[in-house]
Amino acid sequence: MESLLGALMGDFLGTPVYFWVAFIAIVIALLVFDLGILHRDEHEIGARESLTLYGFYVAIALAFGGFVWWQRGAEAGLEFYTGYLIEQSLAMDNMFVIATIFGFLAIPRIYQHRVLFWGILGVIAFRAILIGLGAALVNEFNWILFGFGAFLVFTGIRMFGHKDETPDIENNPVFKFLTKRFRVTKELHGRNFTVKQPDPKTGKIVTWLTPLAVALIMVEVVDLIFAVDSVPAVFAVTQDTFIVYTSNIFAILGLRALYFALAAAMSRFRYLQVSLAIILVLVGIKIFLVPLHIHIDTLLSLIVTLTILAGGVIFSLWKTRNETDIGAEQAPQTGRLEP
Repeated sequence: MESLLGALMGDFLGTPVYFWVAFIAIVIALLVFDLGILHRDEHEIGARESLTLYGFYVAIALAFGGFVWWQRGAEAGLEFYTGYLIEQSLAMDNMFVIATIFGFLAIPRIYQHRVLFWGILGVIAFRAILIGLGAALVNEFNWILFGFGAFLVFTGIRMFGHKDETPDIENNPVFKFLTKRFRVTKELHGRNFTVKQPDPKTGKIVTWLTPLAVALIMVEVVDLIFAVDSVPAVFAVTQDTFIVYTSNIFAILGLRALYFALAAAMSRFRYLQVSLAIILVLVGIKIFLVPLHIHIDTLLSLIVTLTILAGGVIFSLWKTRNETDIGAEQAPQTGRLEP
């Protein structure tokens, strides 16, 4: 017993082990609750259910941030909340790309939650690798923060010039690779990611991917690409690996719950990308200043990020107030999986 308590009180990546254990236990409990109770029977998730579940995830994240604040002080708590908000802001653009993928592959709403849920497992693993690598690089080469900052500023400026572009899924390299290198069925097979069918050339029974599997793989790749922006952004707030990782995961969990509400009115948020570009540029400048020992107050960063994000949402809703919502389920659905 003493050895177990000693291990829990020990440090892992600069944070007591019991913090990590508490976080992992919460995430596992949330995933079990989500799949095993809320969505044990698959059904179409409406905007009201999506917003309710999102509120639940936000409450859990706020409570966890309060725990960090209580145990590690106000600065750590503010860093968690700021990292959480930055990740939620930047990952919001990810939700619209996912909606485009679902629309292109004609994934029915009833199966979209299944893709998003299993995609979370990939997020947990890939974010751990990226954040661990980023933390190691920052600890070993502090000057790499200059590179992170310059990259974020460049990405933010680039977003201004591509704010009205719609992702071209048909010419996406990942989509082309999957449809050329793997056997992919043209139609869905219920909730299955794979199915056994005869090979048209040999007649042997082989494994085929379904459009649901293609959607899952593409969602994972999209998240990995977006993480290249968002993970360095949180390093602008703190280099504490625990805070960076936990704020990332809680933010993604909440946004995946919010997806169905966002997708139901995605055309109403067309000006949000401008806010995200501004946030990226400001965060890039902030992280660029860290190696120069110029510190921007964490509370100020939190307020500015929240203000810019809220401004983008409010302006988008106001400018499109007389327009009809066009959600993912109403967008053109092609399901182009011809070999």
